[in-house]
Amino acid sequence: MNYTLNNLPEREQKPRDRGFTMAMDKGLSIREVEDFIEVAGDYVDIVKLGWATSYVVPNLQKKLDVYKAAGIPVYFGGTLFEAFVIRNQFEDYRRVLDRYQMEFAEVSDGSLDMDHDEKCGYIRTLAEQVTVLSEVGSKDDQKIIPPYMWIRLMQAELEAGAYKVIGEAREGGNVGLFRSTGEVRSGLVEEILTKIPFEKILWEAPQKSQQVWFIKLLGANVNLGNIAPSEVVPLETIRLGLRGDTFDHFLDLKTPC
Repeated sequence: MNYTLNNLPEREQKPRDRGFTMAMDKGLSIREVEDFIEVAGDYVDIVKLGWATSYVVPNLQKKLDVYKAAGIPVYFGGTLFEAFVIRNQFEDYRRVLDRYQMEFAEVSDGSLDMDHDEKCGYIRTLAEQVTVLSEVGSKDDQKIIPPYMWIRLMQAELEAGAYKVIGEAREGGNVGLFRSTGEVRSGLVEEILTKIPFEKILWEAPQKSQQVWFIKLLGANVNLGNIAPSEVVPLETIRLGLRGDTFDHFLDLKTPC
């Protein structure tokens, strides 16, 4: 940091198991990736190449190389996994992971209907090859999953070998964990937390108000995802109580979050 401030919450240091910031790259140029890493590389833990953008961007390998040189892991969005699966190309997907030397993969079923045992089978298979992040929740805003089912699905996917489970919100933050207005389904989140350890959940929270809500509930070291590259540094200030939204939240903090 550039100078000293007292009474800030203690952030876990990278590489960390909690306090993750997952940024979403929706098609950045190489120059944009370099600029992003220059200002935010210390605060981002992992980058998702949104949905299936990795299929169409012309700079994929160069982009992966830049992130790798900065020590930032990258993974393909879960929609790409689903696009392969629905075309009966799962083994092709595995070969793509090997081709690009991916260390992480996302397993999701937000865009297609998949038997959950089948999904867990994909998690088990991929967990032998890479570190798996599995996403729970639907991209369909009309599909409401009750809290007990979120818990059951998350538990099963962690048992199948997922490193962390992701709470679905899409890049807009208006489905899954959130109402169409972006408001957090607070009862849902609180019930999930009665059974699933908070460090095992990566909450997709692209909107500032959502990030503030989770930080106030779970502290500076909550795992948050789908963060726009331009919002990674602002998010870090929210985590540290250095933005108006959390300005006095940590001032009486005596122990690490």
